[in-house]
Amino acid sequence: MPKRVLVAYGTKNGSTARIADAVAAVLRKDGLAADPLPARSVTGTLVAYDAVVVGGGLYAGRWHRGARRFLRRHRAELAGRPVWLFSSGPLDASAAERDIPPVSDVRRAMGRLDVREHITFGGCLEEGAKGFVAGMIVRSGKGGDFRDFTAIEAWASRIGAQLVDGHDQDRTSG
Repeated sequence: MPKRVLVAYGTKNGSTARIADAVAAVLRKDGLAADPLPARSVTGTLVAYDAVVVGGGLYAGRWHRGARRFLRRHRAELAGRPVWLFSSGPLDASAAERDIPPVSDVRRAMGRLDVREHITFGGCLEEGAKGFVAGMIVRSGKGGDFRDFTAIEAWASRIGAQLVDGHDQDRTSG
């Protein structure tokens, strides 16, 4: 029976959901069962999952509220399984050019849980984005799609390899 992985995410405009879907697709290709779900919709126990990936969009220097609440709500269960975190947000090429440290919300969560790795991917903010600030950013010409799906898939593949090869106890930094 393949290991089951929950890929929970918090998103406002869908960009982080698309990253979670890409992560889950790679994990499935690697022979794992992966479920991408909005973090707010995961209300029951995590007993069915062997590992968890949690992603959150970045908004004004904070991780998406749904992702933060998910980690708080499931803290005890997360402590007993491998966990990886990702952030999505910079609206420029910086995430592809260098390692971006986690924001304070994520750093706190990493201190409470045995997180295997955190990574920040570029974000996406395009026409039709919800929210006053998001609309201002798009109208000012500073929006766009800065997600690097090659990097996202490579990261997901590393997670899959650790889980399939039984190295899910190994810690990686990032």
